[in-house]
Amino acid sequence: MEYIQQLTELIKDAKRITFFTGAGVSTDSGIPDWRSSDGVYTTNKDRRLEDLISLSYFKADPKDFWKYYKEIYNIKLLNQYKPNSGHLFITKLQEQGKNITVITQNNDGLHTAAGTKKVYEVHGTLTNASCLKCTTVYELDHINDNNIPTCTKIDANGQICNTILRPDIVLFDDPIKHYNESLNNAYASDLFIVMGTSLQVGPINSIPQYIARTDIPMVIINKDVTMFDDLFDICIKESIGKTLNEVEKRLCL
Repeated sequence: MEYIQQLTELIKDAKRITFFTGAGVSTDSGIPDWRSSDGVYTTNKDRRLEDLISLSYFKADPKDFWKYYKEIYNIKLLNQYKPNSGHLFITKLQEQGKNITVITQNNDGLHTAAGTKKVYEVHGTLTNASCLKCTTVYELDHINDNNIPTCTKIDANGQICNTILRPDIVLFDDPIKHYNESLNNAYASDLFIVMGTSLQVGPINSIPQYIARTDIPMVIINKDVTMFDDLFDICIKESIGKTLNEVEKRLCL
């Protein structure tokens, strides 16, 4: 397959590679499309997702917010998901000495779990929650062990903070995270690879549009056609796992 060899050669020649990833990277890990699950998004016709998972709703009713948040994202299952060959492929390139940056729309934490060091989670992460009062960060076990996760830090007076935690994802009404750092790293790369995203979500989908104005080679691996396919030098309409496995063989990783 010609495109496999073309991608292999681009990766061989590149020193700084930016991967831009979406939900399609994590489906091989078993993570379902939560928008089409049997959760709140499909079963609560009178409540819009944008209303339930919003900063304004968290501020108005944080206890009710946590109930819906946990149902929608199926938080208890998150520990069962493991990095797949796509996540690990990126880390292997890093281990081979490539300067790797990952810009991800995913909030499952799997790029970091796979060992990739420079990961910009532009929509935040499901794996943590923070206290808005004292800034203490709590991990997934604490979130799962408490229906309404609160801060357990004890202050100088011996009082428990007890503030209801805020999940560390980008909620509706929130700005995205790490946009400038993501764009700057993308500009500094000599290969830009998009994987598993339809590029419909803004403003983060502006990054490939900016990179297309440069001479940086661009590749997209996505089963479905996107509105930005014309920006890319190589468009691969195959599964990510199958494609990267073939490339990995040629690279002898």
